[in-house]
Amino acid sequence: MFRFFELSAAWTYPAVDPVWFSIPVPYIGPLPIRWYALAYIAGLLGGLLYARALVVRPRLWGDVQHPDPLALDDLLVYAALGTILGGRLGILFFSRDYYLAHPLDLLKVWEGGMSFHGGLIGVMIGIWLFARKYQLSFLTVADICAVVVPIGIFFGRLANFIRPEMWGRPSDVPWAMIFPGVDALTRHPSQLYEAALEGLLLLGVLGLVAARGGLKRPGLAMGLFGIGYALTRIFCEFFRQPDSSEELPYGFTMGMVLSLPLIIAGAYFVLKAMRKATLQRT
Repeated sequence: MFRFFELSAAWTYPAVDPVWFSIPVPYIGPLPIRWYALAYIAGLLGGLLYARALVVRPRLWGDVQHPDPLALDDLLVYAALGTILGGRLGILFFSRDYYLAHPLDLLKVWEGGMSFHGGLIGVMIGIWLFARKYQLSFLTVADICAVVVPIGIFFGRLANFIRPEMWGRPSDVPWAMIFPGVDALTRHPSQLYEAALEGLLLLGVLGLVAARGGLKRPGLAMGLFGIGYALTRIFCEFFRQPDSSEELPYGFTMGMVLSLPLIIAGAYFVLKAMRKATLQRT
């Protein structure tokens, strides 16, 4: 199933069968269980478990009203639908001409291709619907999602690596790889850079913020996530090979441009949360 790395002029891409195993289904045939789908399932379930661990700790919340653990099951449904629908529709930002010509291909989730920015919009809509249903603050629910969503990003970037897709720019660094089906050039494993920075680094930073009382300031975690994700995404874009439709003048990419509003919005919510906390102390 796996072939381990071999160090020569470059690291050999560790070829992974995209199908973990298949389940025989009568009259239909084998049902493939793909690593790509499992990565997103692991991200959603991991986020749910982490969110439950957060909401059952009263000291993290003070007097801020927050959802109970059972209600988080509904939040998972809203978040999953928002991720899938928004993520698929969001790829129109990057490959609009192709999908307008082949609209049914938007339904082929198993073939890969998800837009984080589109998924983010979808999740925001899901959070708003959930908060409205349970009469909770949108910012509080968004803070919970902000703290746990790096788990999903981490597994999602690993899925990009396994597929493989979203590979890096040509490079001669010692850990550069030759990705199958691309060309003979050694390239940055940019998916792993994103998994480490957008996933693990943000997970640690936001976890520390939550542990230090950040959830008592609605909007703070959400704002920090927006800033942190945007900065790490822009950094990783310098190493990721953009599609022709993503390349913009002066070396910019669509991923960079779509990340800039996150910095502005994130800064607004951070300042608002800090200002409110200051006013409450005076």
